[in-house]
Amino acid sequence: MSSIFQKIIEVENGKLKAALCTIITTKGSAPRKMGAKMLVYQNGTIAGTIGGGSLEKVVIGQALEAIKNNEAKTVKHNLVSELAMCCGGTVELFIEPIMNRKRIYIFGAGHIGKALAKFAGDLDFDVTLIDERYEAFDDIDISECTLVKEQHVTAIEQLDFNENTFVVILTHNHAYDREILALTSKKPHQYIGMIGSERKVEIAKKNMIAANFLNEEEIREIDMPIGIDIEAITPQEIAISILAKLIDVRNIKTTLKVLK
Repeated sequence: MSSIFQKIIEVENGKLKAALCTIITTKGSAPRKMGAKMLVYQNGTIAGTIGGGSLEKVVIGQALEAIKNNEAKTVKHNLVSELAMCCGGTVELFIEPIMNRKRIYIFGAGHIGKALAKFAGDLDFDVTLIDERYEAFDDIDISECTLVKEQHVTAIEQLDFNENTFVVILTHNHAYDREILALTSKKPHQYIGMIGSERKVEIAKKNMIAANFLNEEEIREIDMPIGIDIEAITPQEIAISILAKLIDVRNIKTTLKVLK
């Protein structure tokens, strides 16, 4: 039987969302004590228990709400007056959504792409590096990085996109970049960014709109030029500026909300 911690890892590496409910304080009589844990999946099933009964039922509902809103929160329940349980105490819990590990598709295995793949893997992103040039992968030694040696159109057809997908476009060919942008923008994703000068970005915007690939609102959702402006110069510095933006996007929606 898998422990609840193993199940949390499975959630982080999978697609199914879940929230971890942990008892943080109890007063008086309570079915379980501080530290008891229950994992609630988005389909309403659970692993572990915080004591069963009415308490568990209402906390499952609160966990599903936390998953939907992607917000952590504390909740407090009086077991007698609120839930009509025989236990005469109060229970306070911390409910936190478990973040699915974010997937990054990096198109372009040049100097910046390789540096970004290395840094992003170290910061718990699930990294895939895509390039049609076989020789681009000759000097790559990055653990836990998936290498896709395919032309970008073929790769996009084969890759799995969902709401946790980040797309970073860094190829050696401007036309490739625009085509990848057009194709991936129609796929489910959380973030898309494309490298380029201001002139390249303006040309890309005009071409996308003229070809009816994207409208102006959709264009505004694309991060281009990609990254955070830190006056980066070297490929490694540019990769860090891109990674900083990815981290910001990954973390910005997870907030702590305390309910009293």
